[in-house]
Amino acid sequence: MYSYPYIWTFYHNIANHFRGGLFKSVREISLYDEHSFEHDLFLRIAQSFPFLTKLTIHNYEAQQNNHLEQSTIKYSYLLDIDLVKTHHDYIEQFLNNKKICLLNDIHLRVGYNSLEKVTNNFTRDETNINSLKIVCRRVCGQIVERSKLQEYFSYAKINCNY
Repeated sequence: MYSYPYIWTFYHNIANHFRGGLFKSVREISLYDEHSFEHDLFLRIAQSFPFLTKLTIHNYEAQQNNHLEQSTIKYSYLLDIDLVKTHHDYIEQFLNNKKICLLNDIHLRVGYNSLEKVTNNFTRDETNINSLKIVCRRVCGQIVERSKLQEYFSYAKINCNY
């Protein structure tokens, strides 16, 4: 399909029409679209970028099929996730260990209000397993209950942006 090996280390503004491929040298990607990203796109991303370390998502559209039972996606090298400019469904996608399997030592950037909603005010079990794998969390917005946030993400260093 490709005449020359793909040697870039980044691939930005991937949209829903991304068909896949194998990009072993790419370590950083960003996703952007006006239509929602569904589970199958995240599976294609994991398969196409096996050594992905940094992911940024820009999408405010709610997922259409986030309630369906689907296979767990494993990101073997992902360490840095930016979900600030996203609908809360994508935060739920990455914190729910039944949808995404993350390594330890994850750095996450996220909005406080969306995080509070996804974790059910920092009490939801489904999102707690991946939350324990996060070591640094940059939270954007006004933090209302810092003690609950720190308790839920017990291994994370919490940094705040207002």
